[in-house]
Amino acid sequence: MFEKKIRVQQSDLDQLEHVNNVKYVDWVQDIALEHWNKKAPLEMQEKWVWVMTKHCIEYRKASFLGNTISVKTYLESSNGAMATRIVEFYNESDNKASVTSTTSWCLLDASTFKPKRIPEDVSAVFIE
Repeated sequence: MFEKKIRVQQSDLDQLEHVNNVKYVDWVQDIALEHWNKKAPLEMQEKWVWVMTKHCIEYRKASFLGNTISVKTYLESSNGAMATRIVEFYNESDNKASVTSTTSWCLLDASTFKPKRIPEDVSAVFIE
């Protein structure tokens, strides 16, 4: 599992004064990239890239300006060129899940941008 904290800023809010739903999609993409960049060696990062192909998000509870959100992510499964990533957002004021995301990612060859079966060394990056 990979984790980071986000402090909600004014620019994260929508007209209802809570975190904009689209912002969560940005954060899902950001934490996936940060997880990859932290775990994968540079040579692996240069050889492979990931693209999001499907996104399902469940909004449970609003977050507001000044809230600190704990974001946790992990790979749930992989098959062929595809991997399923889970991202969970918890508001630290009550430690309850505010948003849960399940996304599908496809591994691409960085030079051709063609999908490639996930090699064992790439899968091993995400196994703790």
